[in-house]
Order: sequence, then C-alpha cells, then structure tokens
Amino acid sequence: MTKIAILGGGSWGTALSSVLSRSRKPHEISLWMRDPAQAEAVARTRENELYLPGCRIPPKVQITGKLQECLYDAGIIVGAMPSAHARAVYTQALPFVQDFVGGHTTAAATVLVSATKGLEPSTHLRMSEVIAQVFASRQPAETRIAVLSGPSFALEVARGDPTAVVVAAKANVALSKEGAGRFEPLSDYIQAAFAGRSFRLYSNDDVLGVELAGAMKNVIAIAAGVCQGLGLGSNAIAALITRGLAEMSRLALALGARPETLSGLAGLGDLVLTCTGALSRNRNLGIGLGKGRALPEILASTRMVAEGVGTSGALLALAGEHHIELPITAQVEAILHHGKSPMEAMVDVMERPQKRE
Repeated sequence: MTKIAILGGGSWGTALSSVLSRSRKPHEISLWMRDPAQAEAVARTRENELYLPGCRIPPKVQITGKLQECLYDAGIIVGAMPSAHARAVYTQALPFVQDFVGGHTTAAATVLVSATKGLEPSTHLRMSEVIAQVFASRQPAETRIAVLSGPSFALEVARGDPTAVVVAAKANVALSKEGAGRFEPLSDYIQAAFAGRSFRLYSNDDVLGVELAGAMKNVIAIAAGVCQGLGLGSNAIAALITRGLAEMSRLALALGARPETLSGLAGLGDLVLTCTGALSRNRNLGIGLGKGRALPEILASTRMVAEGVGTSGALLALAGEHHIELPITAQVEAILHHGKSPMEAMVDVMERPQKRE
C-alpha cells in the first residue's frame, strides 16, 4: 500500500483525496490543509464546507494541518495548491520528503505529481520547473516529477462523475524494491496508481505541452466569460474557443510541445470544459468582467482562485521571448490589469488585419 500525500485543501485537493481513495489500488490518503483550524473542522465533519460543500470526504482520508504528519512515509506527493503559493509550499515540504536514489526513482523514494494548472507569476515558470528548482539539492530532481491535467471540475470528480485526464512525465520508476534493474515510465506508474472506475488517466511524456495547455486555457476561458457577460452569442464563443486553441498551440509548439497534446484532453478537452462549463472559475470571473464588475470586487466575492488572472502576464512574457503573438491573451491582460473595457477589447480583436487560417 502506497501513502499518497495531497498538499492543498481547496476544492481540487479535496476532490483528489476523495477520488484517489476510491482508486483500484488500495492507498493511504493524507490531505494537508494550510489552516489547522480548517483541517480540524473538516476532519470532524468530513466535509469541506468552504471549498467543496455537499461532498462527503471518505473516512479513510486522513486530514491534517501538520505538513510533516501528512508527508511522513509518503510514496507519492500531489501538489494541488494555487500556482502563486506552490514554491512556498514545496519549500516548506522539502525537509520532510524522502531523498532521490540514483539515476532513477526507486520504490524507496517519493515522487511528486503537480496538479496545479498555472505558471508562477513572478518567474513565468511551469510548476514542474518550480519543483525542480526547490528540489535542486536532491539530484536528479527531474526523475521524480509528473504533472496531472485535463478536463476535471473538482465537484464532478469528487462525486464520482466519469472523468478522463492526462498524466505526463519523462522519468522511469522502479517496479518494486525487489525488482532491481526493472523500470517502467513514471507516467504509467501514476496512471496505474490513480486509476479508478470513474477516473481514467492517459499517459504521455510531453510534460511541457500538458503544463502549458493547462495554464493557457484558463486565460482563454476568461475571454469566453467576457463574451458571455457582454451578451454575445454562440458564434462568438465558438470562434473564441477555436482561435484560442490556435493561440495556445502557437506558443506551446514554439516552446517544444507536441501538436497531439494540444488537440487532446490537456488542450482541447480542458479548453472546451473551462470555456463552457458553469463550474469554471475563470469563465465566471470573465462573465463578471463582461457585465461591468471590477476585478477587485469579483476576487473579493470568492475564496476560489482563478488561475488565469495571474497567468496572462506570464504567458505574454513567455510569448515575447519567443516572438509569438497572443492577441486574445493580450486583450485579457489589458482588461484584467490595464483598465481596458471588455467591449473595446472585443472590437480590437475583431478588427485585427484579415489573415489566412
């Protein structure tokens, strides 16, 4: 039995604790919440009323506000915190994580799975890059990192609705302590460990593509919400999703991602969900902007983090470094942080020079 430690007691971390407790392989599940008082309350009521009300957390999930307790003897650590807090949480966790062993991850060493969809706002780094930096003293850092992404609303995952996601990693993992010299892809190892009747995982090794897609779709979803808030019709939403995918692909491929990743679950699948689903935080934030609400007012009205708010600027910086044009992202950034009106932004996108598709 493997112990899985989940860092982050928001809606996504809570949902993952529930779905992984129902996986085909038996696991010990531990969920860490930053606020000890919240952890105590959730452990008592078995419900995260702040972030995922109405969803019972299975009794086998251990809930704690003590990081060392959560991480003790963990074979798999899942990061489900907001991207802006990831470095601080991983740094705090570092002393309690088992060491790397040799050039491969062995059954005695902990692997890390990032389930955060965003870029670090201050550095523009992907979450796997943040983890690698934090764990740089534990060489070789890259051999124990995987990323999890795809179309997955937390509420639906928690209640057991059928969900398909992607897990990506480049490394290999030992099959067992006894299986010296026998390795399998780390993505396959996580796939087998996490799979359940309602939770299907596809594996690949395009870490960059999966992470970029997960970050970029949030920004496009804000634009989709703006269109909704402005009262625009289905034509506008369909065009936005299509051109948004082209924009995502343009940057991701320039950075080295594979086309099939952008057309798969982590790209197109998550983009469609986040741009059209009523549970999308980023879309709902965009709807508010389209209706004329100010960003600080929208942010103050919810505890949920809309990752696209902090990601738009990071994406534009990345695109500038590679001379890639991101017109939708640029307009979202202008609305969010430079006072541009949603209607003016929409007009500017529509009046761009005509081009071949």
